[in-house]
Amino acid sequence: MSSVISARGLTKRYGKRTAVDGIDFEIPAGRIVGLIGPNGSGKTTTLKAALGLVPFEGHLSVLGFDPRTQRDDLMQDVCFIADVAILPRWLRVKDAVDFVEGVHPRFNRERAERYIASTKLEPTMKVKQMSKGMIVQLHLALVMAIDAKLLVLDEPTLGLDIIYRKQFYQNLLEDYFDEQKTIVITTHQVEEVEHILTDLMFIRDGRIVLAASMEEIGERYIEVMVSQDKVSAANALQPIDRRTVFGKSVMLFDAAGGVSRQQLAALGETRNPSVADLFVATMKGSYA
Repeated sequence: MSSVISARGLTKRYGKRTAVDGIDFEIPAGRIVGLIGPNGSGKTTTLKAALGLVPFEGHLSVLGFDPRTQRDDLMQDVCFIADVAILPRWLRVKDAVDFVEGVHPRFNRERAERYIASTKLEPTMKVKQMSKGMIVQLHLALVMAIDAKLLVLDEPTLGLDIIYRKQFYQNLLEDYFDEQKTIVITTHQVEEVEHILTDLMFIRDGRIVLAASMEEIGERYIEVMVSQDKVSAANALQPIDRRTVFGKSVMLFDAAGGVSRQQLAALGETRNPSVADLFVATMKGSYA
């Protein structure tokens, strides 16, 4: 198995609407991939296809399995955190831990309890007594304690405040991730995950518009704070995006278009764009 996820011509239609439009991509083992796109772009549908939750057209292999016909085998090695954690209101924390320990052979009770201990959750607390953020924390504790080869996170920290969001991603790196595991994350809070990503995929209107490692992105995209007297020269090099910050022109360039860093350095201060800025530049028009 060369890739954890391999897609060729992956397509999903809902009636006349095409949610995922013939996309190709590969995700190797030991990577943390950000699948980023605006609402309705097809990212959640792509994840659902990979998890065998929706029928699709084209080729899709996940951990060597076909999600359409081998979902039971596939899910032995996959964990999934959805954007809405639905747990019964009568369920107590300790009962949830007992249940998952009883049904999943790769559940690590000690890891779950260690994560729970870092929260305000108590063993006898019921779901109906919890805030939305606490319910999400319980869900995270249960799923992250399963030793899976593929972890799929769809808006995993929705409902958590910034302190717990940062703690979650720290735990993800320190207590969960290793070179044998692969993590796919979708989130709207891209600025909070870019420091942990190894790869980035932008999806727009059901199509992959960017797929590259973070190293490749760092080499390829350059942002320039253009000197006022060199704006015309910078425009002549055809930036892929322009914006104004404190009255100064900031332009984004793609080195794949033939422009060199040396050329750009002569126009003003250069830097690598943030994932958020690159996303906004790539998706302009998607929210019109």
